[in-house]
Amino acid sequence: MTQPSSSPSAPAQQTSETPRRRRRLRRRVRSKIRGPSFNRLIPNILTMLGLCGGLMGMRFAVDGRFQAAAVALLISAFIDGLDGRIARLLRGSTRFGAEFDSLSDFLCFGVAPSFLLYFWALKDGGRYAFLPCIMFTVCMALRLARFNANLDGEHHQPKYASNFFTGVPAPAGAGLALFPLFLGLEAQKLGIDWLYRLTRLPWIPTLTLASTGLLLVSTLPVWSFKNFKVPAQYVLPLMLGTGLYAVVLVADPWAALAAAGVIYMFLLPLSRLSFLRLKKAAEDLQTDEDDMEETPAPSHS
Repeated sequence: MTQPSSSPSAPAQQTSETPRRRRRLRRRVRSKIRGPSFNRLIPNILTMLGLCGGLMGMRFAVDGRFQAAAVALLISAFIDGLDGRIARLLRGSTRFGAEFDSLSDFLCFGVAPSFLLYFWALKDGGRYAFLPCIMFTVCMALRLARFNANLDGEHHQPKYASNFFTGVPAPAGAGLALFPLFLGLEAQKLGIDWLYRLTRLPWIPTLTLASTGLLLVSTLPVWSFKNFKVPAQYVLPLMLGTGLYAVVLVADPWAALAAAGVIYMFLLPLSRLSFLRLKKAAEDLQTDEDDMEETPAPSHS
């Protein structure tokens, strides 16, 4: 009789299939991606786009395309007013974002405006024509450095002081410095040759750059409009006025921007008066509280 032959391959096949089954039954573990969420990147992406807008504005100024350069800086200013609010809404505020935003502000509102005005009117003004550009840029750097240094001490300030900037903010300073460019572009559009030639004289950009630089580093309290409360009776007129200005800005942007600079200059004394009024009210309230603490309570016999 022949003995049944034992197949050695059967156990081996069984043992080789068992790990395969185990691997199939084993649950796949997804690898976790380490890094910040996309919400935290959106404000930084916007800041980067604003920075690119400032660089493109300088590029257009070199080619003499001043309208395109001004539009690029306006886009940068719009993005600058948007990225911080979006960061707070998405809870994506970081120290890196704050530093990146400050560097972007320095280039877009400190370097680019003086660059534009140099090619607009100052390049043929002699050997000292670049001095007001240097002054404005240095003042902008000092203003941004002071702003960053005061961020850690904001909670020590009085409550009324949180509604004010110390000195003119960076975007508004850039707009004030570029007033000759806005006025000149409007005069060119309307065909007013004498006004156009006047805005391209070196002394007008020199005046705006130097005066705006002093406003940047000054201690003038300026409305920040962050926590500004509008009285109920002024809400509707404010909305109508904003809509009207938006229409004018689209239809005649250079005249609207030049007018905005003039209006902003008239608001500066009013903001200082408002600050002094709030400061006096806070000091009077503090004095009344101190007097009440020092007055002894009447004794009952």
